[in-house]
Amino acid sequence: MSIRLFRVDERLIHGQVVIGWGRHLHPGRFVVVDDALATSEWEQELYHLAVDEETEVRFLDVGSAREGLDVLRDDDVPTILLTRDIETMRRLAEGRALSGEAVNIGGLHPAPGRRAVRGWLNLGPEDEMHLRALDESGVTVEGRDLPDAPRVGLEAMLTS
Repeated sequence: MSIRLFRVDERLIHGQVVIGWGRHLHPGRFVVVDDALATSEWEQELYHLAVDEETEVRFLDVGSAREGLDVLRDDDVPTILLTRDIETMRRLAEGRALSGEAVNIGGLHPAPGRRAVRGWLNLGPEDEMHLRALDESGVTVEGRDLPDAPRVGLEAMLTS
């Protein structure tokens, strides 16, 4: 399987993902699933600046990403797939499309209505609803900011 990480991170492609996770997973491609970003060329250009020229970056809306999941899974390019929020990852997982996969929740920052779970993880009621839906669709949900950090399981996220 070439999708090595499914991650929710508000900042999408940034140092922690490129260096922290990148050194661990050695991706040749980042796939950003975000309906608005998929049509914004100038914003896409900014994210391209975070990676070297050899690394592929794709921007897909949820529908296109769902249609292309099997191709991404089956090719040889190690991939990190990112969404900006839990709702988008849940939409990608609809119909059990991510059943059996692990989704990493990281980099959700303080905002009105959110409570701190960890320093890098803040959740609101809608986030929790989407996390439960991911779990019910056969996804293993874990929180972790970096590959060597301890994992935070779904129950710990919901009860912290």
